Amino acid sequence: MRAWHVVERWDFRASQQFNRANHHWVGQLFAVISRLGDGWIWFALMAVLPVVFGSRALAVSGWMLANGALCTLLYKELKAHIHRARPCDADPLIHLTVPPLDRFSFPSGHTLHAVSFSIIVGYYYPALEWGLWPFTILVALSRLVLGLHYLSDVLVGASLGAGMAALTIAVANTLGAGA
Repeated sequence: MRAWHVVERWDFRASQQFNRANHHWVGQLFAVISRLGDGWIWFALMAVLPVVFGSRALAVSGWMLANGALCTLLYKELKAHIHRARPCDADPLIHLTVPPLDRFSFPSGHTLHAVSFSIIVGYYYPALEWGLWPFTILVALSRLVLGLHYLSDVLVGASLGAGMAALTIAVANTLGAGA
């Protein structure tokens, strides 16, 4: 039990450290990145893929949509059962720039989706990874800088996203429905 408290304290301190960058233009930049990570950029990508890569990319967009729905169900279910308070709710010194989309912290749904979508799109269209991964990293960092998540929320969200992407790609390839 003592080990868990050490990890919890480290996680809390890491969140405070990241949040120290949340001032002036840095906080505003990460607020914009966070807003794009709400789904706007991913829906735009789903719409643009078939336009740029042709009708075969429609399948990838469809798999992204299905994956996104499953990722949303997964993180909402976890949040509903775990009930971890957000850092901004646990520490009055955490500076909040944007309001959270929901009440609980664990796991980071933004990070889960960003990692999952980046892996799926990167698998089928590796040339797009140069833009996907920097954006994905910025989305993950935004959750920390904005005081919305603990580092462990982001790390678990990334791990779950990677797992969901691997599952989606495996099912798509098994069904022969990939791009």
